[in-house]
Amino acid sequence: MLSSKLDTGGTDVASGEIRYYIETFGCQMNQRDSETIAGLLETRGMKPAENPREADVVVVNTCAVRQAAERKVWSRLGEIAAMKPNGREPVIVLAGCMAQLPETLERVKDKVPYVNVLTGPGQLDKIPRLVEEAMDAKTRGVAFQGPLVAVSPRRTEAERSESTQVLPENLPRVKVPGVSAYVTIMYGCDNFCTYCIVPFVRGPQVSRDPRSVIDEVERLAQEGYKEVTLLGQNVNAYGHDLGGNYDFGDLLADLDKVPGLLRIRYATSHPRDFTPKMVDIIRDSEKICEHFHLPVQSGSNRILKAMHRGYTRERYLELVEYIKSQIPGASVTTDIIVGFPGETEEDFQDTLDLVRQCRFDGAFTFIFSPRQGTAAAKMEGQIPHEEKSRRLERLVEVQNSITRENNRRFLGKTVEILVEGPDEREPEHFRGRTRTNRMVICTSGKAEPGQLVHVRIQEVGTWYLKGPMAQD
Repeated sequence: MLSSKLDTGGTDVASGEIRYYIETFGCQMNQRDSETIAGLLETRGMKPAENPREADVVVVNTCAVRQAAERKVWSRLGEIAAMKPNGREPVIVLAGCMAQLPETLERVKDKVPYVNVLTGPGQLDKIPRLVEEAMDAKTRGVAFQGPLVAVSPRRTEAERSESTQVLPENLPRVKVPGVSAYVTIMYGCDNFCTYCIVPFVRGPQVSRDPRSVIDEVERLAQEGYKEVTLLGQNVNAYGHDLGGNYDFGDLLADLDKVPGLLRIRYATSHPRDFTPKMVDIIRDSEKICEHFHLPVQSGSNRILKAMHRGYTRERYLELVEYIKSQIPGASVTTDIIVGFPGETEEDFQDTLDLVRQCRFDGAFTFIFSPRQGTAAAKMEGQIPHEEKSRRLERLVEVQNSITRENNRRFLGKTVEILVEGPDEREPEHFRGRTRTNRMVICTSGKAEPGQLVHVRIQEVGTWYLKGPMAQD
């Protein structure tokens, strides 16, 4: 969840002070979108509320990747509608990927009349106007006629080239606390993996102009941020739609020159589009972190083809081998789905074999869940939930064992971290991450967020390293 504290000094809406609150579900791109939504509302004079009970406007920025997340959103919307701050019904905005689903609009019309505005990810700049219209209607006692809607046209894979829609540049954003900031470098996705709804709800791939991205990163560095994370559904495909030879590697090389910045990260990568050129640029850079998150999803060529992933296990293994040969000590992490339709025990063993060969530092593991609107939801050979759960347990056991073994290599060694702040569980200690994205808890000394410090590792767990500040 995000509730902005930035005051942009705008003029109050109507005759009183209007307060807003934003709840964010889903990925980093949604978190970045919420920063823009907050900035847009504040330019209209609205002020952040501490919680939804105090808000006149509540924005729920949603994720549509999994249907379980949708169920949580519908439940949460009902709770918010019942709060009625100051005896008034709040203006409720359902934003993000869920708003792009046709069934969402029908459900709001038929069963959820307390949602006043629907806005897709490509229409964030319309939110302030729609909110003000909804507030005006409530003030005048206008009966519900259906939500105010701003969504992007839904297009099939064959229709992708017809759209170049992208959000305007230089939209306001709130300044969030911390040492790291998100920077969206592209919108949408053209991959159409058979299990994924994202291309339908976020639209076709559109890369931002390189100069605009560089300018934004330079401004963030001037504001004091020490780290940026570049965001896109498939960052490695950045530039493919710009009509020239400038690609993601070139953008990384340019951003590596930004003064004041200490680290550059990015998410999410697609193995198909990660080139040796990009690896070489990261190898030769000063600020680009040596952490490669490469979602493999499956180790079976047959399943990878059914997923429409665009690479083979052999190509993936070659990429990982090249990364580790060029950048010793680089961290490689991944995403894996088990129980995809038609996955046999042999296919699953191929996945376990790939995990053992790659020796990932970590993996996000998921049970396949049919997503309405995707090709995989209609495929034959759906795996029983009990079997999917058993496979997930086996996978997690193998991967966690590898993660612990990899972490034990750091015992007695000194690592550099970018300090983020106090540790959540042990606030007397502070925490930060290595360039390879390992969480480190420092048990002695003092440091401010944004500083680079060295820690001598004396304890390792599956998800953390721990030790005192190293003495010079």
